[in-house]
Amino acid sequence: MADISLTRLSDIDEDAIIDLMNEPAVRRHMPLLDAGFSAPDCRAFRAAKQAMWDRHGFGPHAILIDGQFAGWGGLQPQDGETDIGLVLHPACWGAGLRIFRLFRDAAFGPMGLHSITALLPPDRANRKAILRLGFVEEGPVTVDGAAFVRFRLHGPRA
Repeated sequence: MADISLTRLSDIDEDAIIDLMNEPAVRRHMPLLDAGFSAPDCRAFRAAKQAMWDRHGFGPHAILIDGQFAGWGGLQPQDGETDIGLVLHPACWGAGLRIFRLFRDAAFGPMGLHSITALLPPDRANRKAILRLGFVEEGPVTVDGAAFVRFRLHGPRA
């Protein structure tokens, strides 16, 4: 079984993040990435994610599989909620469930959250997967001008 570890986005080579964010299969799932993702975009992205950590004490991580950068994700503040996000290189999509469980367990364990949300583009073909994880569809929301559907997962104590 592959070793999954988490580190800071600032520990990852900028080119690796840029390559991931410009991967066509990844971009299809990210409506906020309507143009190419450049070096200045990457620096702004990393600064915004670090600001989450600085302000809230949590935010997204870089994800390593067997020591190699596989993507980024985690729990992050979103409009008064705690949202879970996961962006993996297509070659690593098979590890998504294990990584999701790490973040879910942190949310409902040490963080003591009652629920988490997930945002998916409305044209996302496979909504059944998120429903199988226990999420419930709440409805449409707009983030930075882009349409999403919000789903919520309640913790075991909720």
